[in-house]
Amino acid sequence: MSGRRLLILDDDPSIGQTMGLIAETVRFDTRFTTDPERFFALVDEWTPTHIALDLVMPSMDGVEVMVQLARRGCRARIIVTSGVGSRVLDAAGRSAEEHGLDIAGVLAKPFSPAALRALLADAPLAPGAIPGAGAGAGATFPLGGFGAELSATFVVTVDDLRRALADHEIEVHYQPKIDCASGRLAGFEALVRWRHPLRGLVSPGGFVRVAEEGGVIDALTDRVLDLSLPWFGRSFPGPAGAGAVQALQVEGAVSLSVNISARSLRDMQLADRIDARCAAAGIAPSRLILELTETSAMEDPVASLDLLTRLRMKGFQLSIDDFGTGFSSMLQLVRLPFSEMKVDRSFVMTLNRSQESRAVVRSVVELGHSLGLRCTAEGVEDERALDYLRQVGCDLAQGYLIGRPMPAAEIPGWLARRRSGRRGFAH
Repeated sequence: MSGRRLLILDDDPSIGQTMGLIAETVRFDTRFTTDPERFFALVDEWTPTHIALDLVMPSMDGVEVMVQLARRGCRARIIVTSGVGSRVLDAAGRSAEEHGLDIAGVLAKPFSPAALRALLADAPLAPGAIPGAGAGAGATFPLGGFGAELSATFVVTVDDLRRALADHEIEVHYQPKIDCASGRLAGFEALVRWRHPLRGLVSPGGFVRVAEEGGVIDALTDRVLDLSLPWFGRSFPGPAGAGAVQALQVEGAVSLSVNISARSLRDMQLADRIDARCAAAGIAPSRLILELTETSAMEDPVASLDLLTRLRMKGFQLSIDDFGTGFSSMLQLVRLPFSEMKVDRSFVMTLNRSQESRAVVRSVVELGHSLGLRCTAEGVEDERALDYLRQVGCDLAQGYLIGRPMPAAEIPGWLARRRSGRRGFAH
């Protein structure tokens, strides 16, 4: 007996057994299971020195397992394994470290015996390195866009919002996005609005802060999802729903963006709720983009990393919104598994008169592409700005030049105007 014990949790028996055989060649005792309950029993009874943990499993994913291991004070060295992309895998490794776990490294599938043996050998690492990184192939948070604040004489209460939700006064408007190079429709952003019986249409700046502070932000987010996802699934179905009667004819596949509040990042069940709603609406997770502001992702960095990693593991896209306006932009891009960055509108709207704004936009697009991220520019209001975005290689554009936020009923007319060669300005 060597005293070195490797416990393997993987839903693929062939992978688990192969890892066990490789570990035995370097004098490890090994145990393997596909069952999380049995896994935790072995953690307590067998006290492994090393753990190999698969990220993507049907009953309990790897991030949830790591949270439980941290709560138990586990001191085993953790090897994180999966076939997900390298950015997601590296984020999971950082999640393990930030929970206080001892991370030996991340191991992308398929892996070589030599790669696993190297992690089991406990080779020293450079200070601060993530082991195995790169081995794989008026609200503070505007839930759905920007708008004028309510007048100071109109005080919104939590009870007002609860009544608005109960009376179905919350609705969603949609702002289109296009591909900069081709002009093809690329997607929509779902923007929450309150149809107030006295004040008319209220933008999110007037009520989202109250929803966050009053504990109803999750209910508000759920309402946005419940309204937008079924509409999107009917109107822009994927291959499985191509025969849907209500489907709108467009140039190609489109995506839907929905904003997520910082307060919601503490709820580890959010990923499962969104996943279930997408399944019910017939929407592939890869077609849904969840947008967070830089600041929101920093309110609880460890919880944010856990939830965002889980969302990416399920296939959802993640966008860092308002990029360039916060103090932690670079840190966020390194820490969190984003797939898109949105250039803040304050730079885009001043492109025509500010050399500094042009330099910032060009630099942000170059940075995003160097990290493998898609870049979207908000606040595009004229052709000159769109032309500049094309020149610097920005991927997508969104703004009044393309279309204002509009109710779902107006989108067929906007699409018809685009097909006839006219601009899709909203009224």
